[in-house]
Amino acid sequence: MDRHEEWIVRVALDQPTPTLFEYRYATAHKPQAGQLAHVPFGRRMETGLIWGIVSQSALPLARLREVEAIWHVCPPLSAKWRALLQFAADYYQRGLGEIALPALPGALRDTRRWPRLSAHLHNAQQAQPASAAVSGSEIHIAAPALTSGQAQALQQLNTARGFAPFLLHGVTGSGKTEVYLRLLTALFARTPDAQALVLVPEINLTPQIEAILRARIQSASDAAIITLHSGLSEGARARRWLAAHCGHARIVIGTRLAVLASLPRLALIIVDEEHDAAYKQQEGLRYSARDLAVWRARQLDIPVVLGSATPALETWRHAEQGRYARLSLPRRAHFEAALPAVHLIHTGDARQRSAQNALPDISAPLLEALRARLERKEQSLIFLNRRGYAPVLACDACGWLAGCARCSVYAVLHKAERALRCHHCGLQTSVPRACPVCGNIDLAPLGRGTQRIEESLLPAFPGARIARLDADSARRKGCAQMLFDRMHAGDVDILIGTQMIAKGHDFQRVTLVGILNSDAALFSHDFRAGERLFAQLMQAGGRAGRAGCGEVLIQTRYPHHPLYQALRRHDYAGFAAAALAERRQARLPPFIYQALLRAEAHTLEAALDFLSRAAAALDRQPEAVAVTRYDPVPMNIVKIRRLHRAQFLLESASRAALQRTLSAWRPDLRALKVRGIVRWMIEVDPLDI
Repeated sequence: MDRHEEWIVRVALDQPTPTLFEYRYATAHKPQAGQLAHVPFGRRMETGLIWGIVSQSALPLARLREVEAIWHVCPPLSAKWRALLQFAADYYQRGLGEIALPALPGALRDTRRWPRLSAHLHNAQQAQPASAAVSGSEIHIAAPALTSGQAQALQQLNTARGFAPFLLHGVTGSGKTEVYLRLLTALFARTPDAQALVLVPEINLTPQIEAILRARIQSASDAAIITLHSGLSEGARARRWLAAHCGHARIVIGTRLAVLASLPRLALIIVDEEHDAAYKQQEGLRYSARDLAVWRARQLDIPVVLGSATPALETWRHAEQGRYARLSLPRRAHFEAALPAVHLIHTGDARQRSAQNALPDISAPLLEALRARLERKEQSLIFLNRRGYAPVLACDACGWLAGCARCSVYAVLHKAERALRCHHCGLQTSVPRACPVCGNIDLAPLGRGTQRIEESLLPAFPGARIARLDADSARRKGCAQMLFDRMHAGDVDILIGTQMIAKGHDFQRVTLVGILNSDAALFSHDFRAGERLFAQLMQAGGRAGRAGCGEVLIQTRYPHHPLYQALRRHDYAGFAAAALAERRQARLPPFIYQALLRAEAHTLEAALDFLSRAAAALDRQPEAVAVTRYDPVPMNIVKIRRLHRAQFLLESASRAALQRTLSAWRPDLRALKVRGIVRWMIEVDPLDI
């Protein structure tokens, strides 16, 4: 009989502290770092991750609690994966367990599921040995001829060895996906058992890229190409994650959470639409998947490709400095396709206002263009980045505006459901029959949403097949994909939608894109608003004419604005140069590094009090001399879900100095006690200030 020994294991738990908790474990086989363990914590049991085994503890052995169980069937998570999580915890100023445990699928942290998952691992191992490969040697469908730009980009990518960051800057429709496909094919031809990670910004883009990969790349089994995203059931996500962890999955396509997946033979990372804000997690651990992808590529000494028609300004500057190699695709891949002509419709013109009386949301030129496409049996897109019927319901008599009872924002009118819905907390109430202040029954919607545009177009084009795609219409699982399939099949004439229709979709029959109500972003308090607007409009307009001629009509009161003029010329480089010059002059990112301390409390006074005390604690830190501090202020949206929010901004010209300051400051923050405070968090490299 094997002799049992007692081991001391250090376990990371999902707790807001950097502490690793020590336990003892009696076993005949030494536990391993990277294994999941079920341990007592307080009065409950928790699943943690063994981070290390030590020979002795600062506490007497008898005082250490015992590990309840270890999941031996699952292969341990590697030292390199743990190093990635350690870096993320350090850089984003979070407890190690706060990073490590949420990075795992929920089913893996549920010990009741371990037996079933163990059986799945055993069956998968029997059905598909670890040597099963993806091959690039057989192409199922004919690959299109490459443009000169694609061929040159591929030549550089295929010769890259070791850590090599690339920016693949290609205009919309230039064939970046084809470059990815050829690159993956070449990788698996060289190294059949390699793994690749392909990141996309939205769940709705995963079916499209998965279908393309399955059609073009031969795989030994269906499990060799998998998707990972939050829309999967817990069981499906766990099984796919384990397929990647055990090496059965060779290509992992996923949203931002996939960057933290365990991939023991990872050899290539692709981040498509790398500029997209969806790569930044906005709750919990507020990490940037794009930035972690680059760090992971450096850690593993492998290439990483960042692709976009409108790169983030930080990425563009890295390329300008030579830190990233820039590969350009200056023309569209389809031999008959050219970049769409962009026309600016001045809605402030008196003649234009007169022509719009019949249909106030849509200008006469855009109506005529839609009618012409219908006659030619071509498809059109209408882009409006505001869902619902109208942004707010108002009373003309007393000025009352319908607001959310839990948030300091207006409730959006959803006419079809006769509901007022908050797009921040989800609270839904019925539309009042009369103004709750003065009793006026003539309540009117203000502004335009996608539902209102749809309502306007239906009588204008009675025979047209008009559809709408936004977060409301795509709420049910599979609805978005069904609508995309209808678009590709030619069963929709006019598609109205938000940014969901502007990202990465290759609609071959779309020849017209109309853009409504984009002017508000020109005057936003957010210094990134212009960058986001330019990317949104160029990406939306890029859906037009991908297989021929296309046209983009932008309705605006400011047609001479430099941003619109750059769009008209398809001049991303010119826009980026001007925007970076402004950022440099104003000392804004990427020329400065920022962090926010955010606080949420039952009252605004409590949140500001906590931040004031935090600022006083920062003054006592010697490292803080290299950091600029601003006064604590309420956030732009002060209240969400009845919690009041405030923030405290820190800046430094040195990333290292900012990190040292934050690390030294965190113990003081944990020691602060303020009545009414609910939570606080540090956000490094914030996108919204």
